[in-house]
Amino acid sequence: MRLPSSSLALALLAVLPAAHAAEGMWVPQQLPEIAAPLKKAGLKLAPEQLADLTGDPLGAVVSLGGCTASFVSPQGLVVTNHHCAYGAIQLNSTPENNLMRDGFNAATPADEITAGPNARIYALDAITDVTERVRAAIDAAADPLARTLALDAVEKQLVAECEAEPGYRCRLYSFLGGNSYRLFRNLEIRDVRLAYAPPGSVGNYGGEVDNWMWPRHTGDFAFYRAYVGRDGKPAAYSADNVPFQPKHWLKIADRPLQPGDFVMVAGYPGRTSRYALAGEFDETEQWTYPTTVRHYKALTALVDARGKADPDIEVKYASTVRGWENVTKNYDGQLTGFARTKASESKRAEEAAVLDWLRGKGDDGAAAIAAHERLVALNDAERATRERDLVVRMFNGTGAISAATTLYRLAIERGKPDAEREQGYQERDLPTIEGGLRQMERRYVPAMDRELQRYWLGEYAKLPQAQRLPAIDKWLGGDDAAAIDRALDKLGKTTIGETEPRMAWLAADRKAFESSKDPVIRYAVAIMPTLLQLEQEGKTRAGERLAARATYLQAVADYRRDQGGFVYPDANSSLRITFGNVKPYTKLDGSAQQPFTRLEEVVAKATGEAPFDAPQALLDAVAAKRYGGLADRKLRTVPVNFLSDLDVTGGNSGSPVLDANGRLVGLLFDMNWEAVVSNWVFDADMTRTISVDQRYMRWIMQEVYPAPQLLQELGVAPKR
Repeated sequence: MRLPSSSLALALLAVLPAAHAAEGMWVPQQLPEIAAPLKKAGLKLAPEQLADLTGDPLGAVVSLGGCTASFVSPQGLVVTNHHCAYGAIQLNSTPENNLMRDGFNAATPADEITAGPNARIYALDAITDVTERVRAAIDAAADPLARTLALDAVEKQLVAECEAEPGYRCRLYSFLGGNSYRLFRNLEIRDVRLAYAPPGSVGNYGGEVDNWMWPRHTGDFAFYRAYVGRDGKPAAYSADNVPFQPKHWLKIADRPLQPGDFVMVAGYPGRTSRYALAGEFDETEQWTYPTTVRHYKALTALVDARGKADPDIEVKYASTVRGWENVTKNYDGQLTGFARTKASESKRAEEAAVLDWLRGKGDDGAAAIAAHERLVALNDAERATRERDLVVRMFNGTGAISAATTLYRLAIERGKPDAEREQGYQERDLPTIEGGLRQMERRYVPAMDRELQRYWLGEYAKLPQAQRLPAIDKWLGGDDAAAIDRALDKLGKTTIGETEPRMAWLAADRKAFESSKDPVIRYAVAIMPTLLQLEQEGKTRAGERLAARATYLQAVADYRRDQGGFVYPDANSSLRITFGNVKPYTKLDGSAQQPFTRLEEVVAKATGEAPFDAPQALLDAVAAKRYGGLADRKLRTVPVNFLSDLDVTGGNSGSPVLDANGRLVGLLFDMNWEAVVSNWVFDADMTRTISVDQRYMRWIMQEVYPAPQLLQELGVAPKR
């Protein structure tokens, strides 16, 4: 593995005494530089060991492409959150065989079931600093659009070179607004199977009522297994495939976790915006979050109402609705937190301080001030069409229409050499496109799709004339209820919702689409020139941002370093490590919260009705004090969930929580309600993460939903 340190990365290393040690989603190569605070927090391993991304323990940590997971056995067993595996669980559920409700437990590997054609496990193989090559391509561009195209071209070149050896998936990551770039190479495991998921009354205990809340009592864990071809190389699903044998896997902790203990998380956090402009923050607080919440609540109500009368809708849209509900509650929590912490005021004050500092530097600060002004102007321009952009994106994202626009765009791109195609439509992307189209009917019901289309067409009809798109106006033929009904009647005659006709379009050329009579295909053909024009305009703005944001964020880094502060890059779905301690907190109402919850509290919450419908086997085991040798000496019972002050965000779900020796003590699955503001501002007093204790996982697998075969594989089978 090659990971040279760029001068910028070194310049951005922390000066931690000025901040709380728990803050920071650290790029792994920074860890040797912050050895002192790591040791002070309690780390027993050498920080250099954590910088070895393919060694022990980081070599066991993998990405699921949206969640984190980790190998926990030499036979490719992978542990993650129940909610991260929920899509696979839902995909394999029917009203008659509802795995979301009843759970799944493969008695042997032969009984494990596919997690779906698009399920992936990405095992990190190498990271290469490519800043010099990428910046050279960008800097040579003549104008903003050329800048975006240059970045796109060099990214494709780097990825193609990286993926020359089959079985790997590569991705270019930008850090701190484009001041540095790194290429990540991952082994792409394409045969992923579900091995174990507890019943929903364990894995989702508390449901949306308890989501983001503490105290918590959720068994949010599940197991996958990674499979490869008999030659040991990644391969598509086949009955002949064999379990993958990783070089490293995590071992279960052999010492009980206690309050104050050191913990760390390695994972793939999605996105944070701690370096966003004050205006970008205000836009989020005042429009983006409230608008998204309003729409998602309305959509959830639509599906819930139809699902009560149609179990097929309830099952097929369960994963979608759960995602809407999660985002809704998260955004509501962030909005509350923004007001509580006066985040807008602090963002504006910080930005003003940076600009004042730059003005004090005279000519040396002029470029960064100009970059800031350009970013503000670009944001203002985008605000003018924000309602339209949201509505059109969401309407085009509904089931049948999404399939048609994807297929038609693929046909257009296939007419170009692969290197010139839009990213997402190259040969490397075809298996993912095909997989999504093939499994569409597992998350699609025509009658429900029609109602979702109706909702977004109704929202389009409300747009002011200045935000309308002529292509949609012409296709719709009016903006009243009658026009919408006519459009829905036309769309309802499509055959694209049927698997065989839909898959046939994968091989069709552009001419076939443009001569089709299918109404959904005709819509895709009618709207595509407009979508391509909007995309081109977006690329021009992106090119302007490429130069401006890199310049301004370099100035922010310089300012923070000048003030004795610290800088770590915003989360961007690349591997990060955060560290802290098991720690209680005091809620805003003054109530002191304990760092662990207990088995008996699960029973105390149980009502017999979802989401507090604890299984009878669990209730019986607790009543009999059948702790299976897993009771904590101080708690005198089995711990369920625990708190720590780690700095995480979405994408960290499923991340292994490791102790001071790098052993698995739990799985991170949530944050407390007060902490959700941390995507934008870190509140050290209130920020806590919520994890399921490995002792509770083992207890469930011993006493409630037994999986002795997996406990044996994990090396923690109870002694009899």
